[in-house]
Amino acid sequence: MEQLLEVKNLSVSIDSPTGEVQAVRDVSFSLQKGEVLAIVGESGCGKSMLCKSIMKLLPPSARIKNGSISVCGQDITCSREKEMQNLRGKVFSMIFQDPLTALNPTIKIGKQIAEAVLVHHKTYARDEVYQKVLELMELVGISHPKERYHQYPWQFSGGMRQRCVMAIALAADPDILFADEPTTALDVTIQAQILDLLREIQRKLETATILVSHDLA
Repeated sequence: MEQLLEVKNLSVSIDSPTGEVQAVRDVSFSLQKGEVLAIVGESGCGKSMLCKSIMKLLPPSARIKNGSISVCGQDITCSREKEMQNLRGKVFSMIFQDPLTALNPTIKIGKQIAEAVLVHHKTYARDEVYQKVLELMELVGISHPKERYHQYPWQFSGGMRQRCVMAIALAADPDILFADEPTTALDVTIQAQILDLLREIQRKLETATILVSHDLA
């Protein structure tokens, strides 16, 4: 199998007024194409910080203290923001925890997904963007995509908003998908549907997936 991601002895620290906080300590793992990796731990243990450090989305007060991050054999530990912009979306993408805050309530769902498509497919004509958005909505299980395209996030349920966030994350067909607590604030039935959908997408697109959760179930 093709190795997509390798993390070796990664440590991340946060500088606070009271001193250094060790958010991630000496973490190592590798991820191959089509593989699913689960990162499980209690709230506040550094799961999200680990994922954000790989994508270089750390807050200004945080820094990679030790270790290395390699993507497709290339060391990106010291990569600058411009270089990371070329990797985000195409190589790896992230489904963030809360779809309520990830979506803009004043912008229609279709337009928000279209924005993500345009960022990574700048040569697409308007009709191509529209068709890509409909394909993504169908991929994540949003019924009647042509009608839903013109609706706002507040017209969607929590589970449907999570599907919209997934569509945005998949806009550039990433090789690696980070799913950070993708079932947060959803009831048990919808949680199962979202996890089944993630597994189906992973199999269909052969996307390597890192699933982050505090729930052993």
